[in-house]
Amino acid sequence: MWDPGKEAAGAGPGFPTPVPTTTPNPFSAPADGSAPEVTGHLQETYYNLCMEKSQKINTFILHILQEVDEELEKGSEGITLNIAGNSRLMPEERVTGKDFWILFRILKKSPYISGLDVRYNLISDVGAYYAARLLQKQHKLVYLNLMFNDIGPEGGELIAKALHKNTTLKYLRMTGNKIENKGGMFFAAMLQINSSLEKLDLGDCDLGMQSVIAFATVLTQNQTIKGINLNRPILYGEQEESTVHLGHMLKENHCLVELHVCKHNIKNCGIKQLCDALYLNRSLRYLDVSCNKITCDGTVFLADVLKSNTTLEVLDLSFNRIENAGAKHLSETLASHNRSLRALSVVSNNIQGEGLVALSQSMKTNPTLSNVYIWGNKFDEATCVAYSDLIQTGRLKPDNTDVEPFVVDGHMYLAEVSNGLKKHYYWRPIYGEACTNSPNAGFTLVPR
Repeated sequence: MWDPGKEAAGAGPGFPTPVPTTTPNPFSAPADGSAPEVTGHLQETYYNLCMEKSQKINTFILHILQEVDEELEKGSEGITLNIAGNSRLMPEERVTGKDFWILFRILKKSPYISGLDVRYNLISDVGAYYAARLLQKQHKLVYLNLMFNDIGPEGGELIAKALHKNTTLKYLRMTGNKIENKGGMFFAAMLQINSSLEKLDLGDCDLGMQSVIAFATVLTQNQTIKGINLNRPILYGEQEESTVHLGHMLKENHCLVELHVCKHNIKNCGIKQLCDALYLNRSLRYLDVSCNKITCDGTVFLADVLKSNTTLEVLDLSFNRIENAGAKHLSETLASHNRSLRALSVVSNNIQGEGLVALSQSMKTNPTLSNVYIWGNKFDEATCVAYSDLIQTGRLKPDNTDVEPFVVDGHMYLAEVSNGLKKHYYWRPIYGEACTNSPNAGFTLVPR
């Protein structure tokens, strides 16, 4: 841990002794005596702080603050400051912990900023310290995205403890920061105290079994969390202990809408635990069990619960192994019983033509199911014709599936289309918005 007491002297944690800079000041009067260029408040404040603290100016931040100033001049409020490090729309310098120190000093008194996105940067535990300070000082922030920023267990602890008293933040993304089991335990403890946070993403954070169980236990009592992502914990053993606790939580929790348990090594016994809970749960609308080890036997439990569950709307079974038999089990339920499921992904499940055609047939009698994703399975010509017919008749809209039909030498084929339940979860497109409906259907059907 570092000593935060140094900040008042202008040297935050991990900061070297200030070095003089010779960068010209664009806000001062030009040498020829003409009037200086009119600039916005945040941009000018950032520049002046960099000069005062002898900190190198990040031109990417300067550009983004200029855009925000332009929005503020129009009278906009509730602005999200987007300084994502993986944007290809312009060359950028990744934001470091030292850059975030300056940002903190600007944003802590700005009432117009309600969101901050600094994903894919290099803020590390140094920046996490100032992110925690920001959560304590800024009472308008409702969205904070810190995904993939080299934040470790100590940084995770600081942010979690800052949320004990924060009453405004609604959505926090810590995805990809290796806070490990230790950091996860601090976030689980935070959920016992915090009553305002609604969505928490701790996917790819190297959580351990202890912290996964802690989250499941805490969520039996927490009534404000609407969505939680616990993807890819580091689990050892084959007993699927986490699903036992998650299943118990789903029986008790009546507020959780969205649950992501991708890469939990869930097998058929584990999916049975979750399905048993879904007979009693009446709030969950989005269940992500992708990248597990569910086979056709596991889909028997899913098909059964879908006959009586009327709240689940999005089911992600991508990258399991349900095969033809599993696809048929689901198809029978969707054709004759379930009228609540709106989106189903069976991408890369080793399903062959017979099972894929059965799914297409279920759409003809089920008016609710609108989104189906099948790429990565084994297409035969009957499959290609079946999905081509669904698309051409308008039953399956092109934006609601990940395949597109085409004909070569009189034979029908299917090509992949970049649509899915969460296509832009990790990355953003080179052009256009990352949150358009078709590539992110899961989050459109069940808004984040």
